[in-house]
Amino acid sequence: MTDNFIFVDSNIWLYAFMSAESKKTKKAEEIISNSNIILSTQIINEICVNLIKKAGYSEPEIQQAIKNIYGYYQVVPIDEETIIEASIIRSTHQLSYWDSLVVVSAITSKCTILYSEDMQHNQIVQGVKIVNPFIEII
Repeated sequence: MTDNFIFVDSNIWLYAFMSAESKKTKKAEEIISNSNIILSTQIINEICVNLIKKAGYSEPEIQQAIKNIYGYYQVVPIDEETIIEASIIRSTHQLSYWDSLVVVSAITSKCTILYSEDMQHNQIVQGVKIVNPFIEII
């Protein structure tokens, strides 16, 4: 396992893209400025949907954000094997379907830290530690 890679969940991306003046936004911007980030195509899809719904980004703005993500970060695809493994993890660790995809993508990418706001802080799933980076500012 490589300690210097982190898998960043979609909620953190959304805080960074929302441009609100808050401690969470500043922390999210700090996190995504790290070049050792890995994310999955599923996370990119969530980012797109939420940028449209919550932030009201225009299509050109969303396209530019996606180009920036693909140009700067490592992206792992969600494939058949990932979906099957996510189903197993979902049932054994009581995670939502989407969270189980995040966990499997992080396991596949050999990430040791998984930032997430939704999942249980400090939970370890198959060697992947789930950390809520906002825990100290909530």
